Amino acid sequence: MLTSAGLPFPQLGLVIGIMVELVLGPALVLGYRTRWVAAVIAAYCVATAIFFHRGFADPNALLHFFKNIAMAGGLLQIVAFGPGRFSLDARLARRGN
Repeated sequence: MLTSAGLPFPQLGLVIGIMVELVLGPALVLGYRTRWVAAVIAAYCVATAIFFHRGFADPNALLHFFKNIAMAGGLLQIVAFGPGRFSLDARLARRGN
C-alpha cells in the first residue's frame, strides 16, 4: 500500500509505521512520556489521513479520513492535559525522577 500511494522511500515509511504502532502505542497506554508520544502519534494520524485517505469521492475513504483526524484531535487533548495519575509519568514524578 505504501508503494501504491506514490510516497518516496516506502521502506522507511513501513519502519516508521511499525515503530509508531508497536512502540509508541504501548508507551501511550502505559503513560510513558505521554505528551511527546501523543504528539507524534497525532502527527502520524494526520499524515496517514492526508496520504492514504484522500479520495473523498469514495465514502469509505472520507470516513477513514475523518476517523484519523478525530483520533489526532483526541491525542492533542492528551498533549494539552497530560497523563493521568496512574501513568508511568506520574509514578516517575512521585519518585522524583
